Amino acid sequence: MKISRALGNPMYFIVTLVLIAGATRMVPAEQTLGSNLSLIILHGAWVWAGLIYFGLASLIALLAILSQDSWLHLVSGSLAMTGMFFWLTYLPMSLLVMQMNWGGLFFDEPRWKIPFTFAVVGLLMQTGLALIKQRNLTSAFNLVFGISLWVSLTRSQTILHPDSPISQSQSGRIPIFFGILLTLALLFGVQVTLWWMSRASKPELASQ
Repeated sequence: MKISRALGNPMYFIVTLVLIAGATRMVPAEQTLGSNLSLIILHGAWVWAGLIYFGLASLIALLAILSQDSWLHLVSGSLAMTGMFFWLTYLPMSLLVMQMNWGGLFFDEPRWKIPFTFAVVGLLMQTGLALIKQRNLTSAFNLVFGISLWVSLTRSQTILHPDSPISQSQSGRIPIFFGILLTLALLFGVQVTLWWMSRASKPELASQ
């Protein structure tokens, strides 16, 4: 319990963000991408963190609906809000990566259009669900949203965006730094989730 409270303390957010910034700066330059590689790896870790938290929110939402456990509803909603945080902050980062590496913005890229669409829909729906305060409806949306996002991105094709830039890299250091940044991003996500849970547990979601 003490560890949970410590991680959910906003003061510790700063510590994790400093670690993320430090690890990003330590990413070595690459022959083709140069120093831009650091932002690309951070961008990749950030989007994967969002996907993981949306996936977890979807899984917990299913368990919450089946069990009608109010705590699981709370966890699912908090995980979904964490996923939304990563998603909304990943989009401007994606635009910056486009500009730096492609020399402009290509909005027809499927890896941009699909995440942007889901961000708009998710933000509008989460805002509406927060006002309605129906836990089963919220969990049902989290379940459908997480599955739809994963399926859509898995089936999407790319134009300029590489299919898997990290795994295709010839450098062994790049996957290592990606793993470090992903781990730190997930840790930051745990902190954000605990913060959301502490806020949401005060006015508990109304039962159906």
